[in-house]
Amino acid sequence: MCSKDKLIVSIASVASIIAVFKNMITIYIKNMVCNRCVMVVEGLLRELGIEPLSVTLGEVVLASVPGEYKFAELKKALQAVGFELIDDRRSRLIEQVRNAIVELVHHRDADLKTNLSDYIAGRTHHDYGYISKLFSEIENTTIEKYFIAQKIERVKELLVYDEMNLNEIADRMGYSSAAHLSAQFKKVTGLTPSHFKQIKDKKRKPLDEV
Repeated sequence: MCSKDKLIVSIASVASIIAVFKNMITIYIKNMVCNRCVMVVEGLLRELGIEPLSVTLGEVVLASVPGEYKFAELKKALQAVGFELIDDRRSRLIEQVRNAIVELVHHRDADLKTNLSDYIAGRTHHDYGYISKLFSEIENTTIEKYFIAQKIERVKELLVYDEMNLNEIADRMGYSSAAHLSAQFKKVTGLTPSHFKQIKDKKRKPLDEV
């Protein structure tokens, strides 16, 4: 292949890439809280003949906008397994915050000591003051309380596993001490960690209900 032909192929490739980016759409889905949710949504999309470019917690990127009928099918299929398409811009932003916190607490233990406000601002690309006010207005709780609630659910999970003692769990979850963890755990659940271990998963919640 001569240089001229290579150049033509290269230009054509760039043009096709630009076309893909131009037509890309991101759809936002409520109640995706774990890697299993990602797998379920990927499976639903492929069953409907929709090939996603990427699927992450709360977000699906598609190469193009599905037809109206296909979109209605997707909405129905998602609702059947407990998910929900989000159309409102403010609701999408709140779901981004929720998903960012779930990811931080349940999948990125090493980053738990990071500054929460900086983390949320970086993930949403919005001023934290604005995000915090919006979250409180829509969710009737603060970002900090939601963060603590998710941490307590993660602590419950680790207590049920029974592979670490309370000091190790406190360190892993970013608490200053086991006493600090115990105090916060009792404030949220009404139980001490040791009492919870006796009843175990009877008091655990699905993450989308936290």
